[in-house]
Amino acid sequence: MSQQSAWPELPIDSWEPTRDTLILWLQIVGKIRTKRTPLLNHWWNATLFVSSRGLTTSLMPDGPGRSFSIDLDLLEHRLDVSTTRGESASMELAPKSVSEFYTELTGLLDELDLATKIWPMPVELPDAIRFPDDHLHCSYDPQAVTAFWRTLVEVERVFTVFKGRFLGKASPVHLFWGALDLATTRFSGRPAPPHPGGMPNSGSHVMHEGYSHEVSSVGYWPGGEGEGIFYSYAYPEPPSYRTRPAGPPEARFDEALGEFVLPYTAVRTAPDPDAVLLDFLQRTYEAAAITADWDRAALERPQ
Repeated sequence: MSQQSAWPELPIDSWEPTRDTLILWLQIVGKIRTKRTPLLNHWWNATLFVSSRGLTTSLMPDGPGRSFSIDLDLLEHRLDVSTTRGESASMELAPKSVSEFYTELTGLLDELDLATKIWPMPVELPDAIRFPDDHLHCSYDPQAVTAFWRTLVEVERVFTVFKGRFLGKASPVHLFWGALDLATTRFSGRPAPPHPGGMPNSGSHVMHEGYSHEVSSVGYWPGGEGEGIFYSYAYPEPPSYRTRPAGPPEARFDEALGEFVLPYTAVRTAPDPDAVLLDFLQRTYEAAAITADWDRAALERPQ
């Protein structure tokens, strides 16, 4: 595994047990943020963000005069809970079960008078185990986690350039902890039909809120094969959308996922990774905007 390149090499099979444990740890952190913040459009209040040292919830309110954040330092491998009054508590990120992580983090919150009750069931994952009962997932490879974070740093940077090309409503670049994907979404401004749902342990109201309006969404997911994929999809999917060109020769429409995909490896190994990724993002957005007849003159920033 190399961390010398700006785009790290990170084969899934080299860190899959750690990845699966990390998803569950971040679901606990994300559920705390969801509980502590008011609902924003499309659950934007629930997401996590890339920081200069790892991942953060950003500030969450604890009433007038006091807010707090949970920060995962993925260089020093430490989780910090800190408040705007100067209080703090920390725990080590090391091999430990999801049950241990859950107990230790809830203990830190109790210690700081920040007790937060969450639904202790993972979402979007098949065969889920309640957090307090999960002694199966217990891996933590610090080198792999740091490499994953460095990947997120590069993806966030390029996604932000892409986001800046759009004048219409668009999401932040944020991490959805349900499947561990970093994403940003553009909106046409038109309402969408109710989403059919179907995610494990996610009620229909979750998907209805997430997809209440017509979208073109892109993201990076450390799943599938190889080193993970970049993806792009539209909801609702317009006629002939999947037949449109997707940019780089390695890009294709994946019928099983219902999304355009581009292997992370194709980006990482390209002479100009930024250009390859931006081409994929732009061409797949255009596939949605053209086939769904978006008002591109009003929504796009002139280049």
